[in-house]
Amino acid sequence: MTTSQAVTSSSRRTLLLFSGLIVGGVVAPFLFYPTLLMQILCFALFACAFNLLLGFAGLLSFGHAAFFGGSAYVCAYLCKAQGWSPEAGILAGTLTAAVLGAAFGAVAIRRAGIYFAMITLALAQLVFFVALQMPFTGGEDGLQGVPRGKLFGVFDLSDNLAMYFFVFAVFLLGFTLIYRTVHSPFGQVLKAIRENEPRAISLGYNVDRYKLLAFVLSASLAGTAGATKALVFQLASLTDVHWHMSGEVVLMTLLGGLGTVFGPVVGAATIVLLQTQLADKVGSWVTVIIGVIFVVCVMVFRRGIVGELLAFRQKISPPTGKP
Repeated sequence: MTTSQAVTSSSRRTLLLFSGLIVGGVVAPFLFYPTLLMQILCFALFACAFNLLLGFAGLLSFGHAAFFGGSAYVCAYLCKAQGWSPEAGILAGTLTAAVLGAAFGAVAIRRAGIYFAMITLALAQLVFFVALQMPFTGGEDGLQGVPRGKLFGVFDLSDNLAMYFFVFAVFLLGFTLIYRTVHSPFGQVLKAIRENEPRAISLGYNVDRYKLLAFVLSASLAGTAGATKALVFQLASLTDVHWHMSGEVVLMTLLGGLGTVFGPVVGAATIVLLQTQLADKVGSWVTVIIGVIFVVCVMVFRRGIVGELLAFRQKISPPTGKP
């Protein structure tokens, strides 16, 4: 297979995947419960944003709940107390997450490995305590009864179907941005940094700047997911900024397939479905079941669900060098 044929085949495969994603997203609310689908889409975008940082830049953050939950609070407060429109609330939440990401990243990227992870966790805990103590956040009760409002002053998002298609559009925009980022020269540099940072430095790349940009972009998209989730459930609570949320997104990413584009989407859907379907049947034991699944995945399917499928596909149909 020649290079041009390989590029054409890859483009065709990408087009088919995106077409399938769009068609599936349009049909899904007529077959399944829209609120459940919206929950999956919000967490899928959150996991994809986190995967951009860990899977492609090699930076493990334990503080992404700060961006997810912080933007949820900002969006909820502005829409409920200030009467902002939903699109303005989400943009404000995204901008807040970007500012937090720039501040956190400027401090955290000075370290690597476990030190980087612990710094992000410590900074995220600061956001948690701010959310707990500040009067406008509602404390332990959170911000409840957040109005969904009207999109562009026209589309009433109190209708579940209208809200679903809005959430789906937000997810598609975020997912497409991540996909383009990963397959851009910027994304290739991130992969080079992940694989061999000293060599990237020796080639003249400003590694810290690339890391910071990746961190801010990941934080911003995590904030978009959090703000959207606040509108879907009309609630922003301490759960959104708790460190458990940071651990949950790590689990989603690893279970779906670290460093794959669609892996986090599959991982998020799997975790959300397990939590919602098993909660009524086994109660708090659902956490134990998810933990067991995670252990099995790490021990047996180390590439994750999508990663293992891709590896199996390459095994049964290895690429040929020449036509």
